[in-house]
Amino acid sequence: MAGASSWSFTEADAADIAGVLERFLSESSAKCVLLIDRAGQLVATAGEPIEFDPTAFATLTAADFSANDQLARLVGEREFSTLVHQGEKESMVLADVARRVIVVALFDQRTTLGLVRLKLKDSVGDLTRLFDQIFSRSAASGTALGYLLGDAAERVLGDLRDYEGDILIAIAVLGFAYWLWSRRRAKASASTSR
Repeated sequence: MAGASSWSFTEADAADIAGVLERFLSESSAKCVLLIDRAGQLVATAGEPIEFDPTAFATLTAADFSANDQLARLVGEREFSTLVHQGEKESMVLADVARRVIVVALFDQRTTLGLVRLKLKDSVGDLTRLFDQIFSRSAASGTALGYLLGDAAERVLGDLRDYEGDILIAIAVLGFAYWLWSRRRAKASASTSR
């Protein structure tokens, strides 16, 4: 995972990001757009409220993107920068932003895949410029992960990235997704047995 250090953004950054997301929604007629970091954390959303667990969705999205990065390498590509999942009624397009963030556009039959992809391409360019500024500013001022989880966590994640990081991080994200799912399942079982 190229340059996967931690970062944070200001209120002005958040407003700029929200502006890009809102413009994308307006131009594409997509239902919702989400920004998810490569570690599986939800960064931002815009559009219609989502009707599913955003934490699980973010985690699975990051795992999906990491797995597809590995598939790309297996077939001789550097990466697949855009993924499409198309269903009967609901579809989504996922795109890489600055190799650290994934933008996910959720859409239905009110628009077309072609329009969503076209408008998302413009938005990805705008978001990449914004996130490049954020990342360079964060690199100059240290990382938030070291502050939140301690320097040891930052070193462990750095080691993972050094040794085929995408595969190991995908495994870690899938492990977390399974842990989250089993925890929620246990809570549901406990509440139904009361």
